[in-house]
Amino acid sequence: MEDNNSIDIAEDDPRWLGAWWIGFLMSWIFAWSLIIPFSCFPKHLPGTAEIQDGKTSQIHQSNSLQHTDGDFGQSFKDFPAALKNLMRNTVFMCLVLSTCSEALVTTGFATFLPKFIENQFGLSSSSAATLAGTVLIPGAALGQILGGIFVSKFKMTCKNIMKFALLTSITALALTFVFVYANCENEPFAGVSESYNGTGELGNLTAPCNANCNCLRSYYYPICGGNGIQYFSPCYAGCTNSVSKRHPKVYYNCSCIERKTEVTPTPSSFSFEAQAGKCSSQCKNLPVFLGIFFAAIVFTFMAGTPITVSILRCVNQKQRSLALGIQCMLLRLLGTIPGPIIFGITIDSTCILWDINECGIKGACWIYNNIKMAYMLVAISVTCKIITVFFNGLAVFLYKPPPLGTDVPFQNQNSVVTTVSLECDLSKAGHDG
Repeated sequence: MEDNNSIDIAEDDPRWLGAWWIGFLMSWIFAWSLIIPFSCFPKHLPGTAEIQDGKTSQIHQSNSLQHTDGDFGQSFKDFPAALKNLMRNTVFMCLVLSTCSEALVTTGFATFLPKFIENQFGLSSSSAATLAGTVLIPGAALGQILGGIFVSKFKMTCKNIMKFALLTSITALALTFVFVYANCENEPFAGVSESYNGTGELGNLTAPCNANCNCLRSYYYPICGGNGIQYFSPCYAGCTNSVSKRHPKVYYNCSCIERKTEVTPTPSSFSFEAQAGKCSSQCKNLPVFLGIFFAAIVFTFMAGTPITVSILRCVNQKQRSLALGIQCMLLRLLGTIPGPIIFGITIDSTCILWDINECGIKGACWIYNNIKMAYMLVAISVTCKIITVFFNGLAVFLYKPPPLGTDVPFQNQNSVVTTVSLECDLSKAGHDG
């Protein structure tokens, strides 16, 4: 039987990790290389004051912003009041919550999309990760760029920018249902969904044909039999001979694989009973899935730049930095941190074959229910997208642009806010009198 204690791991072994640290090292170098040129920029670029003086303030008109004087924000003691003002800015909070919902689903897919592709379409881990990166990274970059171009080219007002973000969110919601189309049935797996030639029972990898092999449940090395059935390892397939010089490695004389005659491998023989690796999937929807999912990523990230611009326009000029800081904090707490956790728990709930080590402790999942996984991911994605659409729509509904005649340059917006507040107070006093 196959030696279960062998420590030789080839690239086609599921336990193969490769140089996993290279990506982190390159990201670290790239991030630090950007710090040097960015540190050379001044606090304000030349001409900033003139540009701001030519723009008009589109700050959201709410009661929380009517008592901001020109010296507000100069001292740390103003921080609680500034934080309270932003929290009471309903439009700002709606936009932040919509970005949190999007961050939850995007970080979840960035982490687990390779696993989905690997299981649904029967690819190796490396191939699935490569395809996922090819779709996610260019799609996100293209979406961000297109969103910025549309906002800049059409010179949208704050409300129109929010409407544009709402439209792209609705489109991304519709495209998310691609996971229903992409679901594929699991390939036959001996002991899990298929019996060992009519022997054994489902849910048990051990059958009469491999009962005396002393196979380890912790050693997962899938092979595909000539009968189209996948086996947990050569040991569980009862294979006694192999040829390692061929790639992928091939196996002969497997007691659990039905055959008509005894096979004796020869140098010129190309027939075999099983070969290393998963059986090729019969699901042919991969190109269509990647194309539609790429479009969903583009429309998802197309709303990123417009929402950031909307946040900057709907808060007070002196509270912009604090607003972005609050958005970043909530984005982490409600989006990027719980996203992979929720996706991981959800995907684990679809597991049908766990790794059990020699001590009987459950480890990683080897086999998932593809149909259930697809529908669970659709449920999470659609729920998050609906939350995003809801808060984007609510922001459009609640946003109140400055009254006609009060649009003034950013440099003078504080004095106008004070004037508007004074007029409101005088009008209220006259009404009460």
